[in-house]
Amino acid sequence: MQVIQHPAETIRTALVSSRCDLTDRYHKYSREERRLLEECLCLGDGSLFRPITEPQDFQSFYSNPYRSKPIKGHSTIYLQIIGRWSGAKITQTYVRWLRDYCQAFYYWLVVKLLPPVTVAATDCAFRINSSSHNLQIHAGERNQLTTPDAFGIMGITAVWSACYSNKNDTLTEHFLSAGMGVFSFARYDDNFYIRSYSDLWPCLEMDCYWFRLIPYIYAYPSSVWFQMVTHEIGHIFGVKYCQWMQCVIQGSNHLEHSDRRPLDLCLCLRKSRVLNTFQTHCISRLSQTLLRWIEKGGTANSEPYCPKPTLPFQTFRQWLRRCLEILDEVLEWSHSGNVYDL
Repeated sequence: MQVIQHPAETIRTALVSSRCDLTDRYHKYSREERRLLEECLCLGDGSLFRPITEPQDFQSFYSNPYRSKPIKGHSTIYLQIIGRWSGAKITQTYVRWLRDYCQAFYYWLVVKLLPPVTVAATDCAFRINSSSHNLQIHAGERNQLTTPDAFGIMGITAVWSACYSNKNDTLTEHFLSAGMGVFSFARYDDNFYIRSYSDLWPCLEMDCYWFRLIPYIYAYPSSVWFQMVTHEIGHIFGVKYCQWMQCVIQGSNHLEHSDRRPLDLCLCLRKSRVLNTFQTHCISRLSQTLLRWIEKGGTANSEPYCPKPTLPFQTFRQWLRRCLEILDEVLEWSHSGNVYDL
């Protein structure tokens, strides 16, 4: 597998920027924040795989005139299942965990669940891909936010979602200006890459496909759920593929590569600091809320046979603790009013 490794000076410019005003803003951060952000300059294993697009540095992110910004009264992220899930309680539990994790990651916003909708109810068009002969849903047509307080809506589906202008296999597509994102589990099916994949299930019974896919979804590490949905919500904010270091926002054209993404951030951590327009000290608060989610037990509604999947998060937990050590924060858990209560 081909990997890339940028020189330290290139990564520093991507982090700090060459623009004087952005450089000045950077040097106004506390010494501890700068130290944490500059840890990404310590080259380790480099990127996980070859780049698939131009990497987005901080300057291009900050200067993007089309970047979506949450405002008061328009700052809720909605998660919505497209297609029918099985009625198993484990599925409901996974979705609640997903909501709680997204709430911790984007703690300054509100994250809610919308009722599931059938594939037919989305009014999206379908086609058979001319190269792979697989069925695709054109989720880009579902580009209207259906709730007035929504900053963005993330759809989760089992149908292959791809942009019609791109014939390559794409796991997801996102629509920054419309505040829409879609994550598809389709490629987690062992049969996805066979030529007759589209013949395995009738078009008119696509919602039933969830029942066949469920075993494949739960066979993968549960962190994949959280990793990919967090990645796609980042796109709604205007965070494009960074491709600098190992990072949850790295781009991928292959399932193996996307699954190997870590849950933490590299220089995109500075982008996350800009995303939070409502509060200060957001890097330490982000680390606290995520660490609290990992270390807290299952919710009151969790089933005893389905414990919270915290084991895949241990590396991420170490990274969060490292962040807090650098920032010299004192963790205040259940009795602190400054930490979001999940």
